[in-house]
Amino acid sequence: QVQLVESGGGLVQAGGSLRLSCAASGPTFSRYAMGWFRQAPGKEPDFVSAIRWSDGSTYYADSVKGRFTISKYNGKKTVYLQMNSLKLEDTAVYSCAAGAPGSAVIGRPSSYNYWGRGTQVTVSS
Repeated sequence: QVQLVESGGGLVQAGGSLRLSCAASGPTFSRYAMGWFRQAPGKEPDFVSAIRWSDGSTYYADSVKGRFTISKYNGKKTVYLQMNSLKLEDTAVYSCAAGAPGSAVIGRPSSYNYWGRGTQVTVSS
């Protein structure tokens, strides 16, 4: 059983930065991808970014390209999301997820089997 625990959320002013962490536990992750999704109140989850454990391939939503960076630390089974130049519209609950999606569907929440509980990110003006 895979367990995911997010941390690092909080309140930050627009233009500021936060780094989210997702600590994973469970069986080997070599075939998995780790994704970050965010969900604002009353909206569907949106894909933010993903990374593959096997080769480190990264994927980003257009809305965060150039501002967010996803990375991994194999030794700690941890994935990070560095968020810079935060905007008001980045406010949401951010959740990490694990699965084995193909590249064409890596942005679909249904492609992931395991989810963390999420961490709140609030960007203020």
